[in-house]
Amino acid sequence: MVKYLDNNSGFNMWNANRTATADKPKSRMGGFLWWAIIFMGTWWLFSAWMKPSDIPVPTDAENAMISTDVSNVPTREISSDKIVANVRGLRVEKIALSDFAATPHADDASRVTLLDKDGDFIEIGLNATGTTAPDIKTTWRNSDNKMLWKNSDGVIFTRTIDTSGYIITITDTVENKTNRELSFAPYVRIVRSAESKSSAGVATGAITNTNSHIRYVDWRGISKKSHAYSTTNGFIGFADQYWQTIANMKSPDQTMRVKSLSDKYMADTSAAPINVAPKSTGIFTTTIFAGPRDQTILDEAETTIPYIGETIDYGWFWFLARPMLWMLNILNELVMNYGVAIILLTILLRLLIWPLTRKSYTSSIAMQRMQPELQRIQKLYGNDKVRLQAEMMNLYRAHKTSPMSGCLPMLIQIPIFFALYKALLVSVQMRNAHFLWIHDLAAMDPYFILPILMGATMWLQQYLQSSHKQKNAPAGDVAAATGRMMKWLPIIFAIMFAWMPAGLVLYWTVSNLFGIFQTYVIKKQLSKK
Repeated sequence: MVKYLDNNSGFNMWNANRTATADKPKSRMGGFLWWAIIFMGTWWLFSAWMKPSDIPVPTDAENAMISTDVSNVPTREISSDKIVANVRGLRVEKIALSDFAATPHADDASRVTLLDKDGDFIEIGLNATGTTAPDIKTTWRNSDNKMLWKNSDGVIFTRTIDTSGYIITITDTVENKTNRELSFAPYVRIVRSAESKSSAGVATGAITNTNSHIRYVDWRGISKKSHAYSTTNGFIGFADQYWQTIANMKSPDQTMRVKSLSDKYMADTSAAPINVAPKSTGIFTTTIFAGPRDQTILDEAETTIPYIGETIDYGWFWFLARPMLWMLNILNELVMNYGVAIILLTILLRLLIWPLTRKSYTSSIAMQRMQPELQRIQKLYGNDKVRLQAEMMNLYRAHKTSPMSGCLPMLIQIPIFFALYKALLVSVQMRNAHFLWIHDLAAMDPYFILPILMGATMWLQQYLQSSHKQKNAPAGDVAAATGRMMKWLPIIFAIMFAWMPAGLVLYWTVSNLFGIFQTYVIKKQLSKK
């Protein structure tokens, strides 16, 4: 997009005209006020940054909960075609995703595993009033894929765990054998290690659905203070760049919390107590999603966990990012390689804006041709702003151009670029996707080959776009000064993009190459006229 900011662009012509017609020096008082405003703003930001945080302090009960030794509780394995997990009493832990290798070179036995650290778990339980309920140290009896436990009052607890895809459904049945009414409040807590860092451009950390409203709290925000919500329904959990662990209780009137516990993060929710009459049964259901942040998979999971399909943050330009990601997956199904799919998608996008790019280039040529006349008008009417503006407008009309016409393709490409940036960052398919020497299109190019190619093609594109500029521009010419500054952009962009996802750098490089080809074709067409 930077090619539209060279010496001959409408933007720089407009900038030069604005500078030529601006007032001479401004008052010193105005400069003083600006510096005062900058100083006050900097001081406020520094004060806010240095302000002590309200760091959450774990309670004794919470410390006891995460430090309790449950190694004596028997462990059994549950599985579906997508996951394999361990169940230890009330807790589910070490959820391995069968379809996702841990690293690009991992063998079949090394899978991405959620809640894999010691002390990481999802705990689903009941708080009882008038009797006792199973706790984290309870040893259950297994019978016909059911977990059974009977307390001293004769109340029977039965837990059934079903798995389907990335969904784990836990159903607790409570049989009240007593002659009195009992009360049970279901709860879920997710505890995980606090080693994750925020991913640039991707919403990670705690994620909640409260009254059909998706909320995010990043890792740093959790460490600073606790967060609590009240909701009639919803879900709570944690999200990484590519994976998320969500718990959804089928119980009304919930209180959700997110907080930091020493070296752990905790997200929990508890519902209002439900009374179970004498000689009757109460049923409590919780569903867990543990899997990839893939839009297709999440949309399918919405039938079980409402609104889970909205947990991916596509940014401001979501209306472009989602179709682009959909098209990228379609192209990959055709060519069976995401690198090639990115190349094809880039070409399709550039073809869509070809008419705008052609109009921009022809406008740039017209601006070059009218440059001598424009300079003559500036010299003649530099002291008469009204006449100068009128003469410039007449000149633009005569050449059928506008000082801002060259900026439109750039403005169109900005949302496209950021939408594709988001799409590539959130796409779990990009992870471990190979292309030539690159083993992961979602990570940086390990050899910096693509960033160097991107910088070189950007320079060549700039050179071709500015090949007709005036070489002997006046010393005070603003457009010429801007052009000299633009020569550094390829180097700056190459350094900036060196640590960005290789898939994004590939898009920009191919876009530059297409721009070079496009410039050649348009020049050839114009030379025939």
